[in-house]
Amino acid sequence: MEKLIVNYTSREKRFAFIKNQQIEKINFDRPEQRSLVGNIYYGTVTKVLQGMNAVFIDIGEEKNAYLHRDVLAKYVNSTDKEKENATITTFVHQGEKMLVQVDKDITGTKGARVTGIVEIPGEHMIYMPNGRYVAVSKKITDEKQKEKLRLLGKTLTHDEEGMVFRTSSAGLTEEAVVEELSTLRSQYNELIGKTQAMKKPGIIFQKDTFIEMVLETAGSMNDGEVVIDDLSVKKLVEKKNPRLKVSYYNEKENIFATYRVEHEIDKALKRLVWLENGSYLVFDETEALTIIDVNTGKFSGKVDYQDTVLKTNQFAAKEIVRQLRLRDIGGIVLIDFIDMKREKDKLSIIETIEKELRKDEKRTKMIGFTPLGILQLTRKKTKVSLSEALQIKCPVCEGTGKILSAETVAFRLERELLEHRHSEYDAVLIETTKEVKQLLLPHLERLEEWLHFKVLFITLPSSHHHYVIKQFGDVDELTQKAVDFY
Repeated sequence: MEKLIVNYTSREKRFAFIKNQQIEKINFDRPEQRSLVGNIYYGTVTKVLQGMNAVFIDIGEEKNAYLHRDVLAKYVNSTDKEKENATITTFVHQGEKMLVQVDKDITGTKGARVTGIVEIPGEHMIYMPNGRYVAVSKKITDEKQKEKLRLLGKTLTHDEEGMVFRTSSAGLTEEAVVEELSTLRSQYNELIGKTQAMKKPGIIFQKDTFIEMVLETAGSMNDGEVVIDDLSVKKLVEKKNPRLKVSYYNEKENIFATYRVEHEIDKALKRLVWLENGSYLVFDETEALTIIDVNTGKFSGKVDYQDTVLKTNQFAAKEIVRQLRLRDIGGIVLIDFIDMKREKDKLSIIETIEKELRKDEKRTKMIGFTPLGILQLTRKKTKVSLSEALQIKCPVCEGTGKILSAETVAFRLERELLEHRHSEYDAVLIETTKEVKQLLLPHLERLEEWLHFKVLFITLPSSHHHYVIKQFGDVDELTQKAVDFY
């Protein structure tokens, strides 16, 4: 049984995908952390790195973007002879303006990574003005259908054009393909037109990645239910997925709390993950890599030691892959399984992980076991992980641990207050930190209109961001309490 829970009513948009009563995926969308992936910019080359065959590009964001020669449109569309012994300076120079698209978000100290091969997404295809190749989704299994689409694509594209047929393109008529391709070409020409009036670098196309991911996740569901707390999004999902049951959630309690997703988010932020058999995992995330340690814990097994080790590692392997998806961990991952003496046991663990990885939409490369028994793999990273999105480095312990950010606490407070909307009280008194209050103040008037009561604050200095709902009651009484406190 599959279920998609969509929380759209507050400024922080979220959705969770549940399969067999287990959360498989959580996605967050915040205004200040919105993914840049898929956005198209008109940028200016600020620095050419000949030794790295790359350039830095000012795209109008806080940090300059990075572009490698191999994804430069001029390089991709040149002949093999032109490419031979050619460096980045052959194809681009400092001060040059170009259209680029983000394929990896800003992470840590690194700027966004961009490509010169721009993709214009459509409902059934992706149009690449400079892609120069035609591809068909691997999910279309009918070889005759794939070949038909491939030949059609080659016939319709010209010069440097390219296109990728999505899974939904199977069974489309030639007229429908021609019509959509024409629309996407027009969209691209409009983007080029926008650049003519631009005097400085900036964005010219922004994807609504959250709604797109909701629709994509719903589209991948075989059966089950989608539950949404916003009517407009509900109608959109119903229109795109008529075969699915789509429900509107209109209760006071936040939808994530009702379906216990909030609880799972808190668990996904912890270092320690207990498994059903009594063993546990320890997650340590750094900027460079993630280390996962497997421990037997309370699991002792009923046979010999090596069988106990294998069973523990098998439990761990399945949960590790789920946690990689849930926490959206990318980059290098090192897994320290309990030491296995038998080679067949190591192969069994690799097979288990590879099987579980087939459920993952992000590309993962299995490297294998090192001589020290550490399993290495890499998972594609396009945006920040769950912990990076929801937590900040703790100023008290100088970065050795993490606490919830002021933004996260503010959003949690906002959601809890919304559960009390239209109540009989005139006001509420809240104790919190100055930072949390400051984040809510610009939106307080709108929040109070939703709630139909006043929100009053007492602020206290603290080493961590928090809030306490002190009292509901009469507005004059609570105002006086707030004044008396100071």
